[in-house]
Amino acid sequence: QVKIWNLTKRQCIRTIQAHEGFVRGMCARFCGTSFFTVGDDKTVKQWKMESPEYGEEEEPIHTILGKTVYTGIDHHWKEAVFATCGHQVDIWDEQRTSPMCSLTWGFDSISSVKFNPIETYLLGSCASDRNIVLYDMRKSTPLKKVILNMRTNTLCWNPMEAFVFTAANEDYNLYTFDMRFLESPVTVHMDHVSAVLDVDYSPTGKEFVSASFDKSVRIFPVDKGHSREVYHTKRMQHVITVKWTSDNKYILCGSDEMNIRLWKANASEKLGVLAPREKAAMNYNQKLKEKFQYHPQIRRIAQHRHLPKSIFCQIKEQRIMREARRRKELNRRKHSKPGSMPFVSERKKHIVAVVK
Repeated sequence: QVKIWNLTKRQCIRTIQAHEGFVRGMCARFCGTSFFTVGDDKTVKQWKMESPEYGEEEEPIHTILGKTVYTGIDHHWKEAVFATCGHQVDIWDEQRTSPMCSLTWGFDSISSVKFNPIETYLLGSCASDRNIVLYDMRKSTPLKKVILNMRTNTLCWNPMEAFVFTAANEDYNLYTFDMRFLESPVTVHMDHVSAVLDVDYSPTGKEFVSASFDKSVRIFPVDKGHSREVYHTKRMQHVITVKWTSDNKYILCGSDEMNIRLWKANASEKLGVLAPREKAAMNYNQKLKEKFQYHPQIRRIAQHRHLPKSIFCQIKEQRIMREARRRKELNRRKHSKPGSMPFVSERKKHIVAVVK
């Protein structure tokens, strides 16, 4: 099923029996009048965003029958073109029932595909053989790929910086890459204690939100290695998907116990209309926080977050393991021939190879 929700009323306004089996992926057209879904029944369907008129049946505008199961879909940001992924990456014209071109590099299933919002002819995809592959639609060929130590679940392009994307990985980390220099990531974001399943950028491009198997949602600044905020509730299970709304105010997440949750992007922000004096007081307090941010007590208050016991214990355990690995490496270096054990930076540790 596909459900369409009214966020202001927090109600489901429409339910569509879209596919037989799972609905694997969904994306809206750039104009917002229709959306596409792919499912286990090897079909791609296009639906109207508005509800059908009284007496009209709920039917897709177009249905495309494919040859393989599709695992993801994404729409071009400016043209009537969309891409699906599964056994390979297919690029489709909305008016045609066969793909314009098929792109492949390797023989593994591809879990997600994303169009670049600025350089709109660029695509990125993640495959289960640990690859992140970049494609150029104009050349109809793959550009280059980077192989990591563990599998990447999904990636998201920065909506403000054309070459920057962030990948959510199975090794508990997120990697922000510049696609021109894939040899090492720009930043490694380390805070989750289990596989990261989804990532989405804020419309300002300065922060992104990640969803993890450890039942928490974290917000990271793009240039920092640690999160500024962590969201969790007692009942929330493994968080599968996450989205940042276009007005930069809210975050939506979907989790295993079949609930959609709506969070504030800035937890302490007051919602609704603010009086001028309230606004002035908030700005003044913000400036005070910024001025004294390095004062030990202020810093402790600003950075303190309550965590579930399971996450707290895992963080402690991982810290001990990291320290043990570092100690072991230092001892090896100490008792080895000088220069035989080169230093490898944290950024380069997780990259296996870059293929062009």
